Amino acid sequence: MHVNRREVFVLSRMRVIDRERRGCCGTAPATWEDPPCPGHDDGSMPGAWGCGSEPVHVDATPVRFDTPVPGELLARLTWRNRRGRTRRLKHVVDGRLENSVSLQGFYRLTPESAAEPTKVTAGAVSSR
Repeated sequence: MHVNRREVFVLSRMRVIDRERRGCCGTAPATWEDPPCPGHDDGSMPGAWGCGSEPVHVDATPVRFDTPVPGELLARLTWRNRRGRTRRLKHVVDGRLENSVSLQGFYRLTPESAAEPTKVTAGAVSSR
């Protein structure tokens, strides 16, 4: 998500499919000099394969910066941190985010909230 002038925008929807090596990844590297996933050369990024990294397959919508999250939805969204604590956004006034500090960090939407932004991104993708 991105905040611009107190308005929140959903950039993309990304769903992790799996974290397993598949045939599309190519052969596993035999030495440190070998590419980690030769089947994904086009999508690999520098530094993405450091110590402890693994392949991740995702299903995602294109990244866009023009898909606003409806104000009434902001007050309903619930996130869960890695310790399992849930929380909602603070500082939502009249459908606008007065302070973006509650969006900073790494959080996952709860399963109940995850479907809401998917509807927003689906509408944006279908309008292209």
